[in-house]
Amino acid sequence: MKFRNFIVAGAVALAGLAGPASAKEWKTVTITLEGAYAPWNMTNPDGTLGGFEPELAKVLCERAKVECKLVASDWDGMIPALNAGKFDIIMDALSITDERKQVIDFTIPYAATPAAFATTKDNALANAAGTGTEVRMDVGQTGVKEVDALKEAFKGKTIGIQAATVYAKFIYDNFGDTATVREYKTGADRDIDLQNGRIDLGFDDSVYFQSAFDAAKGELAFTGPQIVGPIWGAGEGLGVRKSDTDLRDMFSAAIKSALEDGTVKTLSEKWFKTDVSPK
Repeated sequence: MKFRNFIVAGAVALAGLAGPASAKEWKTVTITLEGAYAPWNMTNPDGTLGGFEPELAKVLCERAKVECKLVASDWDGMIPALNAGKFDIIMDALSITDERKQVIDFTIPYAATPAAFATTKDNALANAAGTGTEVRMDVGQTGVKEVDALKEAFKGKTIGIQAATVYAKFIYDNFGDTATVREYKTGADRDIDLQNGRIDLGFDDSVYFQSAFDAAKGELAFTGPQIVGPIWGAGEGLGVRKSDTDLRDMFSAAIKSALEDGTVKTLSEKWFKTDVSPK
């Protein structure tokens, strides 16, 4: 939790140092992705970026009539680096939350996905109560009976999460007093430890885990209910500097168009096998 707050605090400081907004004619835009959060985004063997978001980015840039450059960067430093001017847009399954809105702006969402726990199939924690169901939660909500049941079942266990994510906050808020929480720089690092039994559970975006399950050759599976609703914010959107309202509006219009004509649905079904369009 301290690490997560440090990232936001650093972003606030950088945002405060930013100069006054000035008009800009956008011809070239640099978009950053982690390149390690498949199937949202990944680094191909040839070094290029692939996945749902790079393909969607190509569509959005064409509709916004700008040339886009995609670059990979570390997840945990993206917001401060954005405000420092190292790139123009964050596109990395970035949840739109009130906390992040303090330091950056967002387009309208292009996706909205649930989150869930995962464990190895032969673990005693597999098929925990509520597996295969959904639980809807509001922002900051705790004391939900289904989650409290998991809290008791997972007491004393180690839960792995990717640092500086909305999922980290959820785990600290709901399980931090009864379970050991281990933070990882990337989801992939966490998944390796989960598969090898060095931690008991992982918690992350559900569609991300579907891809991780394939990579683990069926050794991992969901356990407990999927968590849905406003607790994850309005959905996943593009992060931009607060001064770049014109860029925000250009890409919001492009996203709206891609949602309305089914492009987002088509790409999400290709990469996630389900429609992640915001409802």
